[in-house]
Amino acid sequence: MNKKTLWLLITLLLLVSVGCISLPTFSLQPDTTEAPPATAVPTSAVVIQAPVQSVAVEIDPEELSAMENVLVGVYNRVNPGVVAIQTLSEMGGSQGSGFVYDMQGHIITNYHVVEGATDLEVDFPSGVKVRGEVIGTDLDSDIAVIKVQVDPNALQPVTLGDSDDVHIGQMVIAIGNPFGLSSSMTLGIVSAKGRTLDSMRQTTQGQNFSAGDIIQTDAAINPGNSGGPLINLKGEVIGVNRAIRTTNMTAVGEPTNSGIGFAISINIVKRVVPGIIENGKYDYPYLGISALEELSLLQQEALGMRDATGAYVVEVVSGGPGDKAGLKAGTKTTPFVGLFSGGDLIVGVDGRPVRVFGELLSYLMTSKSPGDTITLTIMRANEKKDIEVTLGERP
Repeated sequence: MNKKTLWLLITLLLLVSVGCISLPTFSLQPDTTEAPPATAVPTSAVVIQAPVQSVAVEIDPEELSAMENVLVGVYNRVNPGVVAIQTLSEMGGSQGSGFVYDMQGHIITNYHVVEGATDLEVDFPSGVKVRGEVIGTDLDSDIAVIKVQVDPNALQPVTLGDSDDVHIGQMVIAIGNPFGLSSSMTLGIVSAKGRTLDSMRQTTQGQNFSAGDIIQTDAAINPGNSGGPLINLKGEVIGVNRAIRTTNMTAVGEPTNSGIGFAISINIVKRVVPGIIENGKYDYPYLGISALEELSLLQQEALGMRDATGAYVVEVVSGGPGDKAGLKAGTKTTPFVGLFSGGDLIVGVDGRPVRVFGELLSYLMTSKSPGDTITLTIMRANEKKDIEVTLGERP
């Protein structure tokens, strides 16, 4: 892609971001942030609203054609491998998306798309429709693998990329089945990397495990997009669309887009799916701690820390790998409810810096397995030390 085409794509995204397009979205992880209170305006005040001015953007027809060709080319390469999924369960019918993984008929989608399904249909862009069978699931990453028996000519596996090479600001495309509108494509950017979401699986104490290495995007993801691919401009799948965060609803109660979507990184998928195909499951490494994603300045001061960059340990599971290695959680009360001082602050793992908990979790989930030994660098009482931990399996 030449520089002119790149700048044209950037211009297109900027036009979308200022309100030229408004799309509905689907929320699995609602945003609980409260809006700030409105400021009262005195009745005697005169409020003058500046007129909205349009900005003329001149684009050379040949350059516009080049820009379009990039997007059209990606769609034409990837869409034949993207499927629509229809399910029936005791709760009724639902729909989602997926994509072809290999020539053996394996289809990747989200676990929540097929959860509880008693009948499952896979529809290909070619018009071929077949029934599918769920052969394995992973609740931690919200991944399911479906097997279909179909003419090999209908199978066009997608190309998997490397999510470690994904950069914030990179342009991405989502293709899927929003609201039953099959083979729909949307455009956006990577907004952030290394986010965490709650796993769909719980500990024996009833707490949710964490799903890590999540990609955040503003590409529109709607009901029915779940399980479909997030794609770079090379036509490589870099993630599996999972959820959005929103507080906005339509008049009929459907969530609307807030520009915050989440996708499971493809490097997680590349570790999990072979295990599911071979064994019906995948075993994640287990550290046995709970940690805050990051600390505010006020929390840092309440904990008596000189530096708050890292993952602060708030709980160590008794008998778990972290406990056996000597990691410590806080025990002394602070002005913050549920926050106790005296715990370890994890600032590094295997020589890599840890700025937030999501970075630690992403590293473990994409690079380590049960039985591996890692070295955690911690701050304890404002002194740095290294602790070796042998990882277990998530119980």
